[in-house]
Amino acid sequence: MSTLAVAALLAGLALPVPARAEGVPPRCHVSLDVARLANPLVRFAQRLAAGEPITIVAIGSSSTAGSGASSPAASYPSRLQVELNQRFPRQKITVLNRGVGGEEIKDMLKRFEGAVMAEKPDLVLWQLGTNSVIRDHALVDHGASIRDGVNVIKLAGADVILVDPQFAPKVIAKPDAERMVDLIAVTAKTENVDLFRRFAVMRRWHNVEHLPFESFVSPDGLHMNDWSYACIAKVLAAAIVEAATRPLSSVSAKPAR
Repeated sequence: MSTLAVAALLAGLALPVPARAEGVPPRCHVSLDVARLANPLVRFAQRLAAGEPITIVAIGSSSTAGSGASSPAASYPSRLQVELNQRFPRQKITVLNRGVGGEEIKDMLKRFEGAVMAEKPDLVLWQLGTNSVIRDHALVDHGASIRDGVNVIKLAGADVILVDPQFAPKVIAKPDAERMVDLIAVTAKTENVDLFRRFAVMRRWHNVEHLPFESFVSPDGLHMNDWSYACIAKVLAAAIVEAATRPLSSVSAKPAR
């Protein structure tokens, strides 16, 4: 995919949102400054350039597993595979869903070897932070735990994208919600890995586009729904495409392993 094509794809997401007729689903929309990943996806780009299969592992809790969706096919990892396959129809791209409801960072770390590293991923999407926030757990050691997980992924040669909490009523009602979002952002920057700002994307839906929570949050006030999982997947796919196709002299077609 050319740079111009990627730019057009992303620009389409930033167009003004027209007024919606009653009962019509909102248009999936986000501005580029929220969607763009800070760092190029070097490993993904290498595999892409070589025409080799790409394995993505999505690890996280219930919003990775797909709670609130009408079926497993409507979860964000499933929708992400559809989006990426559409953008790269000649590339074999597999997205594995390793989300387990209720888990916190320490629980996910225990599963890293078997659930993530054993799959030999080229890209790991690590959704984290929500359960610690809604359970009012102290955030003291979370930065160190995130760094531990990131280092495991880096040592395996895979790209990393951290995914922060969802902007939903039961999350934003907690006093540590913004602190968790900031902690994940600071850790991503310190470790020089990418961050997909889900919290900011969803906050924009509500605060800027004036979408009511019920249009993108399930009735439980916490989990996403089919529309928001699909939209997050679409935006994330666009961000991945842009980050993996940036002109970068250091990105070689030679496999990293």
